[in-house]
Amino acid sequence: MHPVRKRRLLVVVFIVVVSSIGIGLATYALRQNMNLFYTPSQVVAGTVPEDVRIRVGGMVVRDSVMRAAGSLGVSFRLTDGNGELLVHYTGILPDLFAEGQAAVAAGYLRSGPALEADQVLAKHDENYTPPEVVDAMKTGHAARAAREADAQGSSTP
Repeated sequence: MHPVRKRRLLVVVFIVVVSSIGIGLATYALRQNMNLFYTPSQVVAGTVPEDVRIRVGGMVVRDSVMRAAGSLGVSFRLTDGNGELLVHYTGILPDLFAEGQAAVAAGYLRSGPALEADQVLAKHDENYTPPEVVDAMKTGHAARAAREADAQGSSTP
């Protein structure tokens, strides 16, 4: 093989190897930072992996916010109309966080099931709700309406 061809071949092989390593590292980094969105009913059903960072969105259940005395700890429940999930969070809640409003909590699922949140997001005005939460709420309401219709249909003679 001619020395010039051999050098070109080595350069091409080097570029392919370095590119493959770079793509592999980028893919690994993106996989580590991925936040999957789930609804409270999916979490309660057990379809969510534990010890993986996830986002759970829904409406904050009225009269469910409990603040720990002497600390920034707070617990509350999120619902999608189909199921409820307990969320534990330590930190300052957003100003617009309120009962009966949409919220998204990001963190790790622990046994119970409960979400140990390290971030809580609240809607930023009265016209906006995160698209994932809207879809989850529509699905939850449709499923509840179907169950109620089935229950009424089976109870009538």
